[in-house]
Amino acid sequence: MCRKSRYICRGAQKSRTLARTLRVAVVALLASYGLSAAAADEAPLSALSPYASEIFGFMIADEVQPPEPCTTLFVGSSSIRFWFTLAEDFPGRKATNRGFGGAHLAHVNDYFDVVVRPHKPKEIVLYAGENDLDAGKSAEDVLAALRRFMDIKSAALGQTPVYFVSIKPSKARFAQFAEQNAANTLVEEFAVSRRDLTYLDVASKMLEGGQPKDIFLRDGLHMNSDGYRLWAEAVSEALESSQTTQSPYCD
Repeated sequence: MCRKSRYICRGAQKSRTLARTLRVAVVALLASYGLSAAAADEAPLSALSPYASEIFGFMIADEVQPPEPCTTLFVGSSSIRFWFTLAEDFPGRKATNRGFGGAHLAHVNDYFDVVVRPHKPKEIVLYAGENDLDAGKSAEDVLAALRRFMDIKSAALGQTPVYFVSIKPSKARFAQFAEQNAANTLVEEFAVSRRDLTYLDVASKMLEGGQPKDIFLRDGLHMNSDGYRLWAEAVSEALESSQTTQSPYCD
């Protein structure tokens, strides 16, 4: 029996209910990979996990409508999440959006088995790292997290190609531009060593006279339709022209 205020008790009850629901969903997901329910205790998702409600929503969506293989998977932070015109921007591809919250690369890694692996994609378009730097992480931390992502990807999805969209300059975070540029340079150099990784420069295209173009919402951080149009052109060109590796899930 809860002896605290009714508001605290109700909140605790809701948290317990969400935790039970999340565990059921995790068990179902693990079972689809032939893993036991006991493994759910080690799964990186609970009611208190970062972005739990969004990740849970992806799990439910994939259970209701199992993902088709060989899609173009867009994954990462809110710049992916708010890309509402993916289907229109990439009409010749089956584009799937798995952007969430203010995700760091570490979050994408932690939730890989939910947001990436089930899709068995043709290619992965990844945008993350910007929030890492904003939280005080270094350019080297971003590179380390990307290395881990590529290791996880290779183990799960083989030579499926990854397109890393460069960390974007924005009006709200332009004070971080030097560190963003340092991270982009490290990623670009790393990509040279891997046939399954393409560095996709959008940062230079988003500047005019050394300052961010007027392609942002009022918050100065997230892009408007002009910004996404610029991204769509850059990503489309890269997907069409890059000579890279091939996903094992596409004929």
